[in-house]
Amino acid sequence: MIGTSLIIILFMIMGLYLSTGRGSWLIAGFNMLPQADKEKYDTEALCKYMGKMMFAYAFSMVLLLLGDIYNITWFIPLSVVIIVGLTIYILVYVNTGDRFKK
Repeated sequence: MIGTSLIIILFMIMGLYLSTGRGSWLIAGFNMLPQADKEKYDTEALCKYMGKMMFAYAFSMVLLLLGDIYNITWFIPLSVVIIVGLTIYILVYVNTGDRFKK
């Protein structure tokens, strides 16, 4: 329970930081690109989008925590479904349509 709470706090802090348009170094894969490739992307828009997604992950972790505290058994699988679905959504959304290219 304490571990889940710490993860929620960490995700909220990262979401706040990314929502300011900074923190591209937190985005896996993007921080490994060469500088020439990074310049092709709207880094601020990408960071703001990923900040919103961090808040969504934090919400799903809150469901997990509430399910654990109040012994609501269906919250736990719901949280897992949200996390998996959100991950698939992010991968598809970011990698199709050149949404974050300049």
